[in-house]
Amino acid sequence: MKNWFLSLDERERLFVTAAAAVLALAVFYLAVWMPLDRGRSGLASSVSSWRESIAELRLLQGELQFDELGQSEVSGLDQSLVVIIDETLRNRGLYTSLQRSQPTGSAGIRVEFENVAFDQLVLWLGDLGSRYALQVQAANFSAASRDYDGRVNATISLER
Repeated sequence: MKNWFLSLDERERLFVTAAAAVLALAVFYLAVWMPLDRGRSGLASSVSSWRESIAELRLLQGELQFDELGQSEVSGLDQSLVVIIDETLRNRGLYTSLQRSQPTGSAGIRVEFENVAFDQLVLWLGDLGSRYALQVQAANFSAASRDYDGRVNATISLER
């Protein structure tokens, strides 16, 4: 190979050397650099996703308040269900989705929502169960529309 290279004219040797350098750079870019860059991008998006998940979990952790026995504090047993529903919906930012709340006796209430965020609705129901001893007796959910992912129309019956 060396003899062949030395037998070339000076101009041809320069061309072969330049071609070999370009080929070496192309092989390095395709075989080493691109896979490393793809791996780095994948890891960066994975880290971002994990950070978002951890932030959401920290928010949820802050919302859960337990006493020393690990059980939630039940309060508001002397309050009207309409007042409890109104107050908790405002605290969760769900009041704008409320269509109607109607008492169904002394220990029950029926609540109707339109275009409400499902995840926030479930967290609100958890609050009602742990803080006010309200349990879901019946519920009906339907997708709000195709334009709003994660949003539902709901009718929920709650009782103590």
